[in-house]
Amino acid sequence: MIIAVDFDGTCVTHDFPKVGKDIGAAPILKMLVRNGHQLVLFTMRSDIVNPKAKDYNIHAKGGKYLTAAVNWFKKNEIPLYGINVNPAQKEWTHSPKAYAQLYIDDAALGCPLTMDKEKSDKPFVCWRTVSQHLARIGAI
Repeated sequence: MIIAVDFDGTCVTHDFPKVGKDIGAAPILKMLVRNGHQLVLFTMRSDIVNPKAKDYNIHAKGGKYLTAAVNWFKKNEIPLYGINVNPAQKEWTHSPKAYAQLYIDDAALGCPLTMDKEKSDKPFVCWRTVSQHLARIGAI
């Protein structure tokens, strides 16, 4: 199965532009890959050379924001099948949306979230509950 995974609030806490804190995603993502699934990093992060936004909260300065997320996967030894794109879909569509059979994203309706004020002031994905869902569908 191809699984698209958001980054901020999903793999780590929300702490953009920095990489957020650990929330337990890495062991589950590794298990998915071991079970033959392919992961597509599906994030709004990008490497910005010349920021155009005037709003500091959007991107006041350039940075290697996407690279930082990709490096998190490398550091955690989690191989990515694609980054914001499913490489195989180019054979059958020109759509810019990355195709996957499953999307894990803290902004998705129904995605289980949790709060831990010691880690973040924003909710983030509850990987314990996600792992239970994945076990129910036979993904892990």
